Amino acid sequence: MVLSVFNGFEGLVKSLYGAFYTDLKVVPAKGKTYLLNPSQINQLKKVPGVYGITLTAEEKALLQNEDQQSMVYLKGVDDNYKNVTGVAAKTIEGKFETGTVDEPGLVVGYGIQNAASVSVGERLEASTLTIILPKKGKVSISDPMGSLSEGKVSATGVFSIQQDFDNKYAITNIDFVKQQMGFAADEYSACEIRLNSNANHETIQQQIQHSLGNGFTVLNKYQQNQSLYSTMRMEKWFIYAVFTLILFVSAFTMISALTMLVLEKQKDISILQSMGAANNMVLKIFLSEGLLLAGIGAVSGIVLALVICFLQVKFKLVKLQGGSFLIDYFPVKLDGSDFILVTSTVAFIAFVASWLPARKAARQDTGLR
Repeated sequence: MVLSVFNGFEGLVKSLYGAFYTDLKVVPAKGKTYLLNPSQINQLKKVPGVYGITLTAEEKALLQNEDQQSMVYLKGVDDNYKNVTGVAAKTIEGKFETGTVDEPGLVVGYGIQNAASVSVGERLEASTLTIILPKKGKVSISDPMGSLSEGKVSATGVFSIQQDFDNKYAITNIDFVKQQMGFAADEYSACEIRLNSNANHETIQQQIQHSLGNGFTVLNKYQQNQSLYSTMRMEKWFIYAVFTLILFVSAFTMISALTMLVLEKQKDISILQSMGAANNMVLKIFLSEGLLLAGIGAVSGIVLALVICFLQVKFKLVKLQGGSFLIDYFPVKLDGSDFILVTSTVAFIAFVASWLPARKAARQDTGLR
């Protein structure tokens, strides 16, 4: 049951990050940008299993709204960005419009909106914001300000996905970003790719990597945010290890109970041995009883966990306290592999706990008096 709740939270986090990250992302093997000509772009679009691609130009920038300032990661995107990612669907104010190179629009995260007091024109006039970006090339010591560009954008929308994105990203027109930074016509920071639902991600990733060559690196969702997924996986294994330790400790109760049973049944063991029962038969009797006790407990626990999980999924009985979460109940996701893992662990611990007193019962010499 605990692992199912953890799966629920893990699935919730992955769904939030999945709205921002695409299935595959092509980034430069070295540096911040690369050249991608139209023939290479068309070649990517024709790869079997590719649903759509979007080209981006990204750089850290300073966002100014009159006297207020905020550091942001400015992401310039093309018109296909709405179809490739789920960011547009997470727009909570205004509209997801990035404008044109001459009249760029800016969609900011919810955290940036609060930090810079950005208005998107629903109740107040839309804010006209100043974006300060570094130009591509070396910084001149004699004229450091000459290495910066300054442009005006109009706030058009606010998105809310997850705090990491809401406090960090602002999205605008890609041609505006490339113009301000001095990019070449075919120069980009990344190419984000969405695949069909039934596509083989690993095969397509290898195919695109082979097609583009060593100057590019193709990342899947896990590799784009490896620290997050590694942490979640480590947390799950840590939870499993803690509960396995608890099972080992509780197994001493069964060892004690079976040991006392062996002491109480010495005369019965002697009768069986005098009737010709081999040591293996005595061992199997006590081993079977230990496994029966553990089996009853395991089945009862699994059935109880299933019932509670199904009730939580259907009726949301257990609520989250605080009211500041995206959901107000504990999410639950049942995974068959978890039940197999737990059952196997219980069976192993039960076998070890039963084997010790059963082996002792089979080896002791008893006689009738």
